Amino acid sequence: MRKLIVFLIVLVILLVAVDRVAAAGVERDLSNRLAAAADLSGTPTVTIEGIPFLTQAVSGRYPEVRFDLGTLTYGGVPVKNLRGAAYDVTAPLADVLQNRADIRAGRLTVSGTLTRATIDKYAPRGVKIGGNGERLTASGEVTVGANKVKFDAELRVQVTDGQIRLQAEKIEGVPAALAQFVSYSIPFEGELPFDVKVTGVRSVPDGLEFTAEASDVPLRG
Repeated sequence: MRKLIVFLIVLVILLVAVDRVAAAGVERDLSNRLAAAADLSGTPTVTIEGIPFLTQAVSGRYPEVRFDLGTLTYGGVPVKNLRGAAYDVTAPLADVLQNRADIRAGRLTVSGTLTRATIDKYAPRGVKIGGNGERLTASGEVTVGANKVKFDAELRVQVTDGQIRLQAEKIEGVPAALAQFVSYSIPFEGELPFDVKVTGVRSVPDGLEFTAEASDVPLRG
């Protein structure tokens, strides 16, 4: 009986070891594919969620694969902490082992942060961006007739046609109608990896955190 228990313990340890080694191999392959799909110079950190891994490998389907791309620049706009997840990844084991192309994610999401410095860089001339982590603010001057008048305002942040757009509201110091002249977009629409489209944005202490997603994304080797 004791020998049987020892044998079972050793077997479990071996199965766990094989499971982790196999997972590391597929994670490495998916990392290379994500790097190629996003045109990266390096490879991202990839983690396949869920255990045991081998049951996922045999079925050729991975419910969730998480990755971290770090800080990258798109359309001249730096994005910090760019990370994401690929869901419902179809990756038959034979295709992975032979580096075939037909591996896809049913849905892929990414999120990242635009720093306060980046947001300020693209603001209209004479406008300074600030904030407290909950709301962004704008201050500066606008021209009223022949005069320049100082103003303070809160900024409304929204996604419009896949772009992050900032619009002044609750403006003080000038007529409310002039808020429309304090409005601009962050110009990286169409530049993000995996052809994702921005779907949401929110103010955070570091600046703006956005989310984006795409469907049926090929992960070619």
